[in-house]
Amino acid sequence: MVRFFFGLGALFAFIAVGAGAFGAHLLRTRLDQRLLEVFETAVRYQMYHALALLAVAWYASRFPHPLVNAAGWLFVTGIVVFSGSLYILTLTGVRWLGAVTPIGGTALIAGWACLVLASFLGRNGS
Repeated sequence: MVRFFFGLGALFAFIAVGAGAFGAHLLRTRLDQRLLEVFETAVRYQMYHALALLAVAWYASRFPHPLVNAAGWLFVTGIVVFSGSLYILTLTGVRWLGAVTPIGGTALIAGWACLVLASFLGRNGS
């Protein structure tokens, strides 16, 4: 899982940089200010949690714990659902996806909670 989470973290960061450039250079003149802010929020949260996946990979290599793996999966889910729904909403105008976005946000929060618990429970869950 260490290499998997590290690879996904790097991939998501790569995509976030590209999406940020896309937003700054191509969407700035095509979207109204509010939708551009939504797009930028998606990019920002994707980058934060791409970096969090890199941290999960590092932490899992030093202190393996099931909650660390759970955090990684929750971050992956959160990035795809939270940022993905915001990207689709801004690029297509499909508004019902706004109802899905909080599910992704909840996954991101749960991922952080798993890391907190893992850090307090220690290496073997006790």
